[in-house]
This record gives sequence, C-alpha cells and structure tokens, in this order.
Amino acid sequence: MASPYIERILKARVYDLAIESPLEEATRLSRRLGNRVLLKREDLQPVFSFKLRGACNRIAHLSEIAARRGVVCASAGNHAQGVALAAHHRGIDDPDVIAGQGTIAVEILRQTGGELDAIFVPVGGGGLLAGVAVYLKYLYPGVKVIGVEPHDAASMHDSLKAGRRVTLERVGIFADGVAVRRVGEETFALCRGQVDEVLLVSTDEICAAIQDVFEDTRSIVEPAGALAVAGLKKYLARESWRGKQVVAINSGANMNFDRLRHVAERADFGGEREALLAAVIPERPGSFLHFCQALGRRSVTEFNYRYAGPDSAQVFAGLALSGGGAEKEAVLGELRAAGFTVTDMTGDEMAKLHVRYMVGGHARGIAHELLYRFEFPERPGALLKFLQAIGSRWNISLFHYRNHGSDYGRVLAGIQVPAAQRSDFLQHLNELHYAYVEETDNPAYRMFLGS
Repeated sequence: MASPYIERILKARVYDLAIESPLEEATRLSRRLGNRVLLKREDLQPVFSFKLRGACNRIAHLSEIAARRGVVCASAGNHAQGVALAAHHRGIDDPDVIAGQGTIAVEILRQTGGELDAIFVPVGGGGLLAGVAVYLKYLYPGVKVIGVEPHDAASMHDSLKAGRRVTLERVGIFADGVAVRRVGEETFALCRGQVDEVLLVSTDEICAAIQDVFEDTRSIVEPAGALAVAGLKKYLARESWRGKQVVAINSGANMNFDRLRHVAERADFGGEREALLAAVIPERPGSFLHFCQALGRRSVTEFNYRYAGPDSAQVFAGLALSGGGAEKEAVLGELRAAGFTVTDMTGDEMAKLHVRYMVGGHARGIAHELLYRFEFPERPGALLKFLQAIGSRWNISLFHYRNHGSDYGRVLAGIQVPAAQRSDFLQHLNELHYAYVEETDNPAYRMFLGS
C-alpha cells in the first residue's frame, strides 16, 4: 500500500503556496536533554500550520469541472484555513492530502541528509503521521516514527492498540487541532504498518513543551503544535537516549491569546518545575511561620491560607522545584517530619483547574481581622523573610501570594489585631519598610472573605 504514495508525495504540488519550512536546532532544549533536537517549523507556513500542504495538493489535483463546484472540508480550524487559501488560489480529503503532508518528510530528509534517529509527529486524523511515515520508512526503515497524542484525544493510539479503528466517546479540546474522535480509514491503514509507536502526553506536558519552544525560538505554538516536542521529551527520558539526532514537527501556531494564561500556569507542572501542596496546620500565632521555615529557602510560587476555625487552618501552596519529582518527595517528607499533614496536589486536575482559585471564603467567628496588601522585592527566601518580619505577635488569618515572575512579590494578608494594639501594629508595619495598603473596607473582601 505504501509504494503508490511515494510517487504521489514526490509529485505533490504544494509550493505554489507552501514554503519549505526551516529545520532549526533547539539549542537550549538540546543541551538540557543531551541530544540534538531539531524543530521542523511548520508554524511558519502562510496559514501558520502544515495543513496548507495537504489542502494545496488536493485542490491542485481537482479537475476544472470539480473546482468550479467548490470544496467543503471538515476541520477544527487549521485545515480549513489551508483549504480556504488553496481554494482562493485555484479560483474557486484523501490520498492527495496525505501525499501533501508527506512532503514534510521529503524536506526533513533533504535537510538532515538522512542523519536522523527519530521523528516525532502530532496526530489528529492521522494524515500528517501517515504521509511522513510512508515516505520515511520507504527510504530509511531504521528511523523511528513516533506519533504523539493527548491523553484525552487518543484516537490513533487506541485504534492501533485495538487493531481496528475505534471511536472515542469524547475528546478533550485543549489541543483542539488534534481533537478527533475517529481517525481516517486510509490513515489508520498506513500508520498500522509504518508507525513505531504513538505516545500519549498530558495537558501539563503540552504546556511545558509550548514553553520549551518559546524559549528556543521566541515563537508561541498552539497546543497541537507542541505535541511533538512533548512526546520527544518523554521518549528520550524513557529510553535514556544520549547523543541522538531527533526531529519534532511544530505543526501549527494558531494560538488563542486568551489561552496563554492557562499555559503559563501549567507549564511548570508539566516540566516538573513546580509542585502543588495542601496542608493542615494548627491555628495559633507562629504556626504559619513554622510551616514556611520547614520549607526552607525554597522559592514559593503560590500561597493560599485561610483561618478555618479555632483549631486549624488550610494552606494551599505552590513550590518551585529545581530537582524535579525527587525534590518534591523530599519536601513532602520534610514537612511531615515537622508534624504537618500534607497532601500532594500536583497531579490533581480539579485542584489545578479550580480549587487553587477557590481556597478561602468567609471565616465565621474570627475577630479583629484587618486586611492588607503588601509588596516586597522578589528573590529566593523573600516570602520567609517577609513572614519573619511580620513576626508571631499577631495571628495571620488569611494569606494569598502568587509569584508572577516580576521583580516584586504581591501578598494579600489578613491579620488579627485587637483594637488596643493597632497603633503598635501600624508602627511595626512602618518600620518594616514594605509598601502596603489597607483593604479592610474593600467591598470584595466584605462580600467573599470577611468574617
């Protein structure tokens, strides 16, 4: 079945509109992974996606009569843009689409001289994976062809595992460019005989890959466009590869700007650079400081703390990691040894999506609470220094902090200060030389957080 495709790929008519995209080394990622990582920059195509290739080739092969009737496509977005541009150029999905996508493999082999150990390909309907695999395996059968899908859109993975096409009940839409419930019949048949493996990656791993691509190229790819990098990182770690030359296809850059906030929040989890912890601590002056001292001088990325009653309070904390999962386990052990009940929330999707933003609420029965916003210079250990400066004379009843990567940390703190001690407290605040604003009368606090 593969042989007829080789001629189709070599004769594909894509360059009226598509470009031969560059193959660039990701130098930072290469150094970190110990392998030479090359990025096939399909995000630089005129419609910011590889989908232009297949659309252009298919429409170029239409007869004049068929072309005059117009074309229709089913697409999450990128393919539709490719069809629209190609159809406009012609004047107005199948083997010609697959062949058009396969021209990426032709370029990669020309650009690498065939010196290649593996290629990682994002998978939606399977046209790109099929086209690349057919051509690459025909000429270089020893090169690994690895497809990559999200865990929640694993249609090709599950189909290959079952030995038949399966239809998923539902698919996640974070990587909407590959949100396909059922792969194509032709693409499945081709992939079944040519693809070495399909890897699955999480949303957090995709976000981390978007950051990896940005740090090397200063370009922002869409979630589907970062799939291959996410899979590449996972495969290299699993196989303990070193000194290999590998390619990841950056398939597209049609990113919704509003999604960047979510990507930024989740990238460090996917790269094992941040942990999310929940803890119960005693409700008494100094216990919050004791908890932070147990963390040491590790960089805290987020703190949510709220008085829960006369005996206990809840803490929801983010912690920067430099040693990955091993450091996270060490932190959990240290906190438990210090007497705190701690739960690892790093892998809890509901906690990351919702609960971290909902910690707190009204604290019934709490007395003498004042609310302040503080700013302090952001550096390792700055949060601990801030808490030490506040001291343990007054009880902290509410605390929220999030490191946003800026020069200054921003804290919202509730502090119980009896009326007779307020002048002493204000004098103490002024001696700290931290910028602060009182928010006790803020209507948002009164509505959602106050006693």
